[in-house]
Amino acid sequence: MTDLPASISNRIAGRSRDLGGFSVKRVLPAAGQRLVGPFIFFDQMGPATFAPGQGIDVRPHPHIGLATVTYLFEGALRHKDSLGEDLVIRPGDVNWMTAGRGVVHSERTPSPEREDGHTMYGIQTWVALPEEDQDTDPAFFHHPGQDLPRFDRQGGDFHLILGTAWGETAPVKVFSPIFYLAGRIPAGARITLDIEHEERAIYLVDGAAEVDGVTLEEGEMFVLTPGSAPELSVSKASKIMLCGGAPLGQRVIFWNFVASSQERLDAAKADWAQASEDGFPAGGRFTLPDGENEHIPLPEG
Repeated sequence: MTDLPASISNRIAGRSRDLGGFSVKRVLPAAGQRLVGPFIFFDQMGPATFAPGQGIDVRPHPHIGLATVTYLFEGALRHKDSLGEDLVIRPGDVNWMTAGRGVVHSERTPSPEREDGHTMYGIQTWVALPEEDQDTDPAFFHHPGQDLPRFDRQGGDFHLILGTAWGETAPVKVFSPIFYLAGRIPAGARITLDIEHEERAIYLVDGAAEVDGVTLEEGEMFVLTPGSAPELSVSKASKIMLCGGAPLGQRVIFWNFVASSQERLDAAKADWAQASEDGFPAGGRFTLPDGENEHIPLPEG
């Protein structure tokens, strides 16, 4: 492995994961790097091309202790949840779902895209909630792309998805200091990565880039050393993601659950198993979205 400069504390290669005919690159969590700021899960979806009649069908499943964030470059995804939300996210928009004490949702390809065929390409992340907010009421917010700050910095075109960065603030409600940026960087650009948060990382979606002279491969993340201000240089047009924020402390993760203790995870596992057995009665911790009659069972382990 190439020696890393002092400005880079870790490098993480995305690992391929098959989600039932649909491949993703999983970056976080990784061995030796569970979180970057509050980001505890980072997946690149695609690019994957679906023929007419095909698409994604992620059956209803639960979450606790986190917020999910979906950001697309291409394609569309229909979100339905136990709060009654039912809408389609498209490129540039942000879906922010706060799971809190518990929520259930499904993700499927919308009918028009399924009928016509389409390409799915984007990033899905989970943001761990601070300990005092783990049991907050679940909520869902959809923000159209035009409502998010978009700005130029040293030649790069940036979209601020969450939090604060470089003097800009996104409208999405967050629970701890955080930033999440999508950047489209033209060939030849040089950008100083002096974002003001303690923990920071850069991920190359596609293109060709270096950070302080070290090649950042497609599907790879560099974790930046706190206080450093490395230079990103791009030799061909590239898409990048920048993320991070204040550290939250230790978290444990099982399946779709994130918590500050094993006891919280065990309670959520038991509640999902019981809800499944009882047919998801109204008023319980976990209920199915309207119109859904299937779910993903609790994994063993």
